[in-house]
Amino acid sequence: MAKKTENQILVIFGASGDLTARKLVPALFNLFVSENLPKNFVVLGASRSDMSDEDFRKRVVTESKYLKDKREELNTNDLEKFANCFYYHDLGGSYDTDYSNLKKRIEDLKSKHNTSGNIIYYLSTPPSLYETIAQNLADAGMSTQKNGWKRMIVEKPFGYSLETAKELNNGLQKHFEEHQIYRIDHYLGKETVQNLLVTRFANSIFEPLWNRNYIHHVEITNAEDGGVEKRGGYYDKSGALRDMFQNHLLQIVSLIIMEPPISDAPEDIRDEKVKALRSLQIMKDEKTLFNNTIRAQYMPSTIDGEKVKGYREEEGVAEDSTTETYAAVKFFVDNWRWQGVPFYVRTAKRMPTKVTEVVIHFKTPHHQIFQDSGMSSKDNKLIIRIQPDEGILIKFGVKVPGQGFKVERANLDFYYADLAETNVMEAYERLLLDAMQGDATLYARADEVEAAWAFVDPILDYWANGKDVRMYGYAAGVWGPENADDLIEGVGFWRNPGPELTDEPGYCVLC
Repeated sequence: MAKKTENQILVIFGASGDLTARKLVPALFNLFVSENLPKNFVVLGASRSDMSDEDFRKRVVTESKYLKDKREELNTNDLEKFANCFYYHDLGGSYDTDYSNLKKRIEDLKSKHNTSGNIIYYLSTPPSLYETIAQNLADAGMSTQKNGWKRMIVEKPFGYSLETAKELNNGLQKHFEEHQIYRIDHYLGKETVQNLLVTRFANSIFEPLWNRNYIHHVEITNAEDGGVEKRGGYYDKSGALRDMFQNHLLQIVSLIIMEPPISDAPEDIRDEKVKALRSLQIMKDEKTLFNNTIRAQYMPSTIDGEKVKGYREEEGVAEDSTTETYAAVKFFVDNWRWQGVPFYVRTAKRMPTKVTEVVIHFKTPHHQIFQDSGMSSKDNKLIIRIQPDEGILIKFGVKVPGQGFKVERANLDFYYADLAETNVMEAYERLLLDAMQGDATLYARADEVEAAWAFVDPILDYWANGKDVRMYGYAAGVWGPENADDLIEGVGFWRNPGPELTDEPGYCVLC
């Protein structure tokens, strides 16, 4: 049975920024079209820009380039109805100001639209403003739950290190209860990420095998074919490990390694994710860090006849930058289920293709009776493609017709695109609806964020201050530095996927 979405107001701080028009409003538009918004619903944009309600509506709805195609699907009356949900409030020159005028505006809209006292505050601002906004809301009496609930959604990054993550969490928790705080990670809004849980816990063909007895190693690849584009200034202070690994990829890791939760209740699932992240074996000594981590930067190259800049040539990047655009980490999990099973996770920019996938490599049978067939070098694989060409692929051995027992690899595949009648929600669409309904399953909890940073911090510290740290280079358009496969000692090499799920490994744009 579908959950009920109560009447409410969504207040977006930083509403004049790119995220609101590019992600939030299109997600709200889809929820409007699919009739998932509550009957009485208002969006109040708040930022430092001088705009009228009408200016704001034009900017994010009626003249937004991000809604150009979607607008054509709606009749004029419905489009006007959607646009009329939007209002704007100018905070003046600073977010650090008295919010009594904002409170009065919210009260007026609440009376006018009968939205009740339920409010979501969406902080689409730099994290440095989170505590300031939270404090001003609390000072104006706008965080209390006396007449209707109040929730706060914050965007990543959740800190820059374990210490700053703790400061950020403590700062927010001074003014809002932890259960009111929703830390959004759009990766968890992807259906294929959530399907990791269903694949594991709803299928008896997988769950009994999901342990050290049957799994040889686990591999996760997150590759982007673009460079840092116009984010050079931000990226140079962040790097691949902070930008992708610490949040998105460790969230995926937690879903793979967690124990079965008591139920599908949000806190039961989040409890197990925290336990999973705390069981990661933290690498502290330099030798382990040297052997189990690789960092690299993309170098100038020519792709399809077009010259591509190297990372250090990008706008906003220091000429002598040691910020990684490629990060690969090998690690282990200290618990009963995963003892001794290596995990290999990599993330990078300027790869041959854009892809995110999980590969579960199963052990070969203990007694090999078909050794001459080459079967021993072709393990069974379960490949879960998160993007693009979303789906699941199982690779298993079949006999080649003819004499003898020659074994070849066959594919068994499923694609989300085949579910033609199903509306697959986009990430922000799903996450916004969850927050509106008070479902925090796909949002990160404070202890979850801190557990992830506790694992990543020593790697970052080693890369910044270690003795034998190396920065490798790789040509834009290839699968990372030449020594990337050295990390997978005794296993062979990474699976380098193509744009399609069933592409055989080895795809490369420079080949």
